[in-house]
Amino acid sequence: MQEKAAGIRPLDGLKIIDVSSFLAGPFCSTQLAEFGADVIKLELPKIGDALRRFGSITPSGDSLPWLSECRNKKSATLDLRKPEGAELLKALVAQSDVLVENFQPGTLEKWGLGWDVLREVNPRLIMVRISGYGQTGPYSGRPGFGRIGNAFGGLSYLAGYPDRPPVTPGSATIPDYMAGLYGALGVLLAMQALTKTGRGQVIDIGLYEPIFRILDELAPSYHMKGYVRERMGPGTVNVVPHSHYPTSDGRWIAIACTSDKIFERLAQAMGVPEFGGEGKWGTIRQREAERAQVDDYVGAWTARHSRDEVLGICEQYQVPCGPVYAIDEIFEDPQYRARENIVYMKDGRGEYALPNVVPRLTDTPGGIDHMGPSLGEHNDEVFRQRLGLPEDRIAELTRAGVI
Repeated sequence: MQEKAAGIRPLDGLKIIDVSSFLAGPFCSTQLAEFGADVIKLELPKIGDALRRFGSITPSGDSLPWLSECRNKKSATLDLRKPEGAELLKALVAQSDVLVENFQPGTLEKWGLGWDVLREVNPRLIMVRISGYGQTGPYSGRPGFGRIGNAFGGLSYLAGYPDRPPVTPGSATIPDYMAGLYGALGVLLAMQALTKTGRGQVIDIGLYEPIFRILDELAPSYHMKGYVRERMGPGTVNVVPHSHYPTSDGRWIAIACTSDKIFERLAQAMGVPEFGGEGKWGTIRQREAERAQVDDYVGAWTARHSRDEVLGICEQYQVPCGPVYAIDEIFEDPQYRARENIVYMKDGRGEYALPNVVPRLTDTPGGIDHMGPSLGEHNDEVFRQRLGLPEDRIAELTRAGVI
């Protein structure tokens, strides 16, 4: 096995200022912090990021999402709305590589901190701007949250059953996480461009855009044939059986037959090999024409077996199959344990279980050094050590509510 490069992370030395709030922007910088970036999270004095108060609140006063999604960062307090705060941000930008923000478009400009100003301070600056609808277009000034991104992006319309209203597609925060991931990808791309051009640039993401980007053939299919995909419950367009099916022990199992060959193996597993191959459901066209009957048949077969029995049979016949897990089952699963997908972190605030780092790099892996920091925990490091402010000046700015 290849030996790891001891102590090295891919983004060591990258300096990031995160002035974003809640989830999309903070998640973007967290991805980079896990792989070595030095991230300073700037928050309003005495108030902090709204994410600190979103979700389950721990005895420390900070929420579980804060401890998990703002890990590996340093927290400093700064009021960007005050002229002195804006000047301090410029000083930090001058010695940083990336700025992450997710205010409504025009907010930073109102405070004298728009891209035109900051790129003069640092021409090599990379600026991630995440907002509801992006920096341009007729809707750019509208506020946006994840739920709106799901709805406007086209995902919510597809979630649920055809005879019922659209439902939340798993989580209202999917767009925040997706936008954060695309923001982190944008930083890596912009860093590569910087080596060629010597110039920084803006990464502009609307919350709805990553959602729209991942909707399979929805756009080309509508353009080609005017097809508007409707809600299908757990089913999937273009393939069947490809859904969730009940088992005899009151659980659910996911089966995915994405080709005729896989269905042929499933037919053998169910004891009806004549249904596959040259049989009545051997082609996707035949199965699509009788989608309800196919799903009913597969569901009746799974319902005669326990979930573990179905898993064992499908594994024997190499049919893609998996349990529909609740979170308690995830904690008990040996695959999650073997891959260390859940990591346990402990500090003076207690011990908490967090999702581990993704992706997994074999030579220079990322890691979780600490959970989300306490408010203003790193003020001294940021303002005295990094910016060189004397203690009396820091005390004066603190009294004025700037830091």
